Amino acid sequence: MSIATTRALHDLGVADLAAGLRAKQFSAVEAARHFLARAKAHQNMGAFVALNEDATLAQALAADARIAAGTAGALEGVPIAHKDIFVTRDFPSTAGSKMLAGYQSPFDATVVTKLADAGAVTLGKLNCDEFAMGSANENSAVAPVGFAAPAPVRNPWDTSRIPGGSSGGSAVAVAARLAPATTGTDTGGSIRQPASFCGITGIKPTYGRASRYGMIAFASSLDQAGPMARNAEDCALLLSAMCGPDPDRDSTSLDVPAENFSAKLNDSIDGLRIGIPAEFFGEGLAPDVRAAVDAALKEYEKLGAKLVPISLPRTELSIPVYYIIAPAEASSNLSRFDGVKFGHRAKNYTDLVDMYKKTRAEGFGDEVKRRIMIGTYVLSHGYYDAYYLQAQKIRRMIADDFQNAFKECDLIAGPVAPTVAWKLGEHGNDPLADYLADIFTLPASLAGLPGMSVPAGFGAGGMPVGLQLIGNYFAEARLLNAAHRLQQATDFHLRQPGGL
Repeated sequence: MSIATTRALHDLGVADLAAGLRAKQFSAVEAARHFLARAKAHQNMGAFVALNEDATLAQALAADARIAAGTAGALEGVPIAHKDIFVTRDFPSTAGSKMLAGYQSPFDATVVTKLADAGAVTLGKLNCDEFAMGSANENSAVAPVGFAAPAPVRNPWDTSRIPGGSSGGSAVAVAARLAPATTGTDTGGSIRQPASFCGITGIKPTYGRASRYGMIAFASSLDQAGPMARNAEDCALLLSAMCGPDPDRDSTSLDVPAENFSAKLNDSIDGLRIGIPAEFFGEGLAPDVRAAVDAALKEYEKLGAKLVPISLPRTELSIPVYYIIAPAEASSNLSRFDGVKFGHRAKNYTDLVDMYKKTRAEGFGDEVKRRIMIGTYVLSHGYYDAYYLQAQKIRRMIADDFQNAFKECDLIAGPVAPTVAWKLGEHGNDPLADYLADIFTLPASLAGLPGMSVPAGFGAGGMPVGLQLIGNYFAEARLLNAAHRLQQATDFHLRQPGGL
């Protein structure tokens, strides 16, 4: 019996869809139409901000032709959706901001191009916090498909809760079965945290592994693209297509060849040393999250892994360090949005300076303005040495802490976030509450290390809990192997929200 007759198309993951398409059990056009219909039927989730049915079906038709000709790529015909931080030729690219409303890029981001070269079909663009600044996806200034005004993305496990951010739309599209896989970006945890909150798998590779060309910049020394899907097997397929050097267009791209991350998925993890940082299990970690993480770690022990106590002593400093460095880089990157060349421009102004002021006041949301102001302050004369320079020194120390830890272990494990997803609006006008939720994801981002979130159980209110795995530089294959072995022993990644 074929895959198509036993399970609905939206219940298939990337690997199953790719296999079914190659076996011609269904066509790429059928798959594209099915997922487009799903996206429209569940508009209330607020996940998609742009669809272009003609462009999607044209890509699917071309994929079917390559399958028929026997020249199919690894992801031929598999539907995928992109976070609205990646520029795309066939879909508007807004970065969730009024500043870029209606902007149509003349080219595709490298990550989008690489996935298309592997045969993936683009379904549309996904909601995100404005310029990827946020931990809840409540900062988007763009109206989702089917909405007349901006609206928050809703967690499919409980639509009164946030999905996490900034890649909230990407996480929700996978969790709600609106797309088998999506792209996200992780600056301080924006792939791992929404993946945890929505019960899916997401991985941030080593900084520089995936090209940043065509990725609308937030903090250039931190931003990194990565895949989000239901399981580690699917993430491995996607990451294999996404990574690779891009030196002509991205100066931060590493000269490291693309790798087949699927090759070692089934390797034994017997004897794997998993470091458990004391700082990740102290005050502030909710008991329900700790219980799920502890249970996942016990599964690893059953699989032959050894738990090793380690210390990451500067974990607490990661929040102030990140919220100095990231806003500093943001204030520099976002200076280009001044109403002169592209994007929003104020209608009424008296002179050039007045146009700058009014354009930026109208075009940016509150959180973006807050970070620009912080960043400009810490870079200003008299404060650069006191704040920015000190933050960079501590960043190096945080990276050194990890290297010391990796002398004793192969991987590091812990929670992704201190709690499960909170209620929409719960943090209100308290941005610090959102910032504190990033404490476990920021250290790896500051060090440029690969990290991922793997479904590990459920906490309060039946909400998903993710286990964070962190590897040393270029250890993505080892991370995916460890995640895959856990997923072979548990079924959390197979569970899905009700009513969908």
